Amino acid sequence: MRDLRRQALESGKTVSRKARSRLSTPASSTPNSAPPSRAASRSRAVSSAGSEEEEVGNLSDETSFSTNSIDELLNGDNPVTDAWRSDLADRIQELIDRKRSSVQGREKCLAIYARILTAQYAEEDIRGKEAELVVAFLKSIKAETSERETILATKALAMTVITSPSDLIYEAVCGPLKRVISDSASVPSKTAAVHCLGTCTFFGGASDEEILENMAYLLEIVASDGAFIEAQDEPGPVVAALEEWGSLSTLIDDLAEESEEAAESFVEQLSSNEPSVQIAAGENIALLYEKSFRPLTEDDGATEFDEDDIVADPDDIHGVPKLVKSYDAYRRTDILKDTLAELASVHNRHMSKKELKSVRTNFADILHSVEYPTHGPRYRNTISNKNGNRYGSGMAVKIHKQGVMKIDKWWKLHRLQALRKVLQDGFVTHYESNPVVFESLPIMITPPAHQSKAEKTRKINWETE
Repeated sequence: MRDLRRQALESGKTVSRKARSRLSTPASSTPNSAPPSRAASRSRAVSSAGSEEEEVGNLSDETSFSTNSIDELLNGDNPVTDAWRSDLADRIQELIDRKRSSVQGREKCLAIYARILTAQYAEEDIRGKEAELVVAFLKSIKAETSERETILATKALAMTVITSPSDLIYEAVCGPLKRVISDSASVPSKTAAVHCLGTCTFFGGASDEEILENMAYLLEIVASDGAFIEAQDEPGPVVAALEEWGSLSTLIDDLAEESEEAAESFVEQLSSNEPSVQIAAGENIALLYEKSFRPLTEDDGATEFDEDDIVADPDDIHGVPKLVKSYDAYRRTDILKDTLAELASVHNRHMSKKELKSVRTNFADILHSVEYPTHGPRYRNTISNKNGNRYGSGMAVKIHKQGVMKIDKWWKLHRLQALRKVLQDGFVTHYESNPVVFESLPIMITPPAHQSKAEKTRKINWETE
């Protein structure tokens, strides 16, 4: 496979100054952090060894941008053809012009525009038109003429900022998006706006202070079970707020001041009746614990920390440094462990088999990471017959059968899921061609050709033939 970093650097595409400086070093205090990172058609198949074959499906099948129907809204009768550049140019002109446009016409235009930007990396095609496009999207978002138009406008806006980031977009869109989140009568519109706000905050030039402000705003939605935005007990906006909080938190180096309050809210959500709420809250808890530790360096004094605050890798793997706790992620860890253990072995006749499996698998991972901060998602204790070592974190993304992106840290999983939610079947194209997406995620590695089936990590295959 062509060297992706070289491809990204040679592309000459512009990336927001704030976005590039922030993405160049992920805000994670855990060791082995890779530089943070951008779909033609994707087909997904799960491959693994032995009895674990089905355990990997939890990079969430429910990763549509805002509602379960967004894929239908985008795909519908609007396939991307070989003439996509001319089609995109026509749609851009139509969106900017808006004269005598109908609701149905705008819906179709927005759907085609968003679908093309999802399937293709079109930075050159929208360059210089971003400001006019954002104005057009905001008109649809503010007017809320129809739920469909509003949702599609948020999707189009998110794809625009990921395709062509700007330090100016966040300031322009934050207010209108929050008004929809707070005032819209449509729960799906609220949910879509929450996701769009997260994307625009991440890529649109928000400062650290603005990121923290929006994380506090999202936490209010979570802590109130949606009542803060007039969506009491609606799981959609609450899950969206949890997911976007997790994604934005990967941009912040130190969450010492925010961790306790956030963890308290997330722990409360573990008692939710909605598995999606429970899992999103649990993944944020794992991330908080991961971020509360940092590598122990030679500059740290031998007696500077309590012995209990220093954690060594229990497998004693070469190259894995000891970690030291910078702060308490949550004061009642013992009680939390009991709750996580109950969820990891839950029996609930009101859950479907798929939901039950998802809850058990995810919370087994989350509990393990709370207990062992050096271990990331899908850690496997299975011993290799070849070298006697444990297989370790077994989640990976395989692209084109040639490269593997290891997802061995919770910050990586949060970013991956956030990008998949927006890019959907466009993930592979954007990861290969879009510098902003590429720099938000770990670099792919090529596994050894002699690796046996039993030694291979469990993978989500997103291949484009």
